Amino acid sequence: MDAANDAILTKGFAGTSIDELVEATGITKSGFFYHFRDKGDLARQLLVRFLEEDDAVMDELTARANALSEDPLERFLLFLDLYADMTDAVNEVHPGCLVAAIIYQEQAFDRDVRQMLFETAMRWRGRFRLWFQAIDARYAPVTPIDLDTIADSFSAVVEGSIVLTRALGDPKLLSRQLRLFRNMVKATYGAV
Repeated sequence: MDAANDAILTKGFAGTSIDELVEATGITKSGFFYHFRDKGDLARQLLVRFLEEDDAVMDELTARANALSEDPLERFLLFLDLYADMTDAVNEVHPGCLVAAIIYQEQAFDRDVRQMLFETAMRWRGRFRLWFQAIDARYAPVTPIDLDTIADSFSAVVEGSIVLTRALGDPKLLSRQLRLFRNMVKATYGAV
């Protein structure tokens, strides 16, 4: 799974062959098919693993932010600070996002994988919409905002920053963009 993850992030799903994974890991082709029905099944299992790891990181950062403040806006700003600090600690160019790598080639996948991608985007939206609902309950935005749109903007900032990090070879770009997003959220709620 690690070898497949690395290969997909480097070359894309279509550019990663089963033969290459078999050779890189030292297993037989029948060993591959013992664990995975096909390449699509590998993608499904990789997505499940990635999402579990991603959820664990988000849950940990959320818990840390929640422990530091009762105020929903301050909690979210702390969450963004913690996320930016975490990405700042990485000195290599971000390898990419498995979800994005698979979405870019979604036509290569069956309905189940495409449904997983849709559900992932909706789950991310839901996670961040809850933050903004709590903030909205206490603070009036400076201009009207759609909660789904601002929730999606977090994912857009992260995913877009990962792409730019690779394109520009700048390992600190993601943390800078997270801090900019933080400042935009503050300004949106008049907390400048």
